[in-house]
Amino acid sequence: MWHQQEIRLAPRKRGFHLITHDIEAALPELSGIRIGMLQLFIQHTSASLTINENADPTVRQDFEAWFNRAVREDEPYYRHTLEGSDDLPAHIKASLLGHCVMVPITNGRLNIGTWQGIYLGEHRDHGGSRRLLATLQGEAY
Repeated sequence: MWHQQEIRLAPRKRGFHLITHDIEAALPELSGIRIGMLQLFIQHTSASLTINENADPTVRQDFEAWFNRAVREDEPYYRHTLEGSDDLPAHIKASLLGHCVMVPITNGRLNIGTWQGIYLGEHRDHGGSRRLLATLQGEAY
């Protein structure tokens, strides 16, 4: 069984956001898969996807603080500056974190760890809505 669809995420402020429940709500087809995989691919170059801590929101705050310190805005050697001081750093952060995640599906549910969640890394001050392409592959019940 294969299923593919676009998921639109509402605009979010700059930072790291848990989107696990958004994904599950957008994909009722998950419940029909006994064993399989979900691939999420973000169709943007200034936002990213990753999996990490889902319980303590300070982890997401610390991620944002670390990435902002590691990839600073307004560096004098940046040449790609026409779209704002946050644009090139957003591209770098997105490349460091990645554009897709794979999550196993077991008995109709995402098989992630107890303390894991899917993050959207929004790296722009005004990134707007984000499009994800979700591809489900698996054995149906």
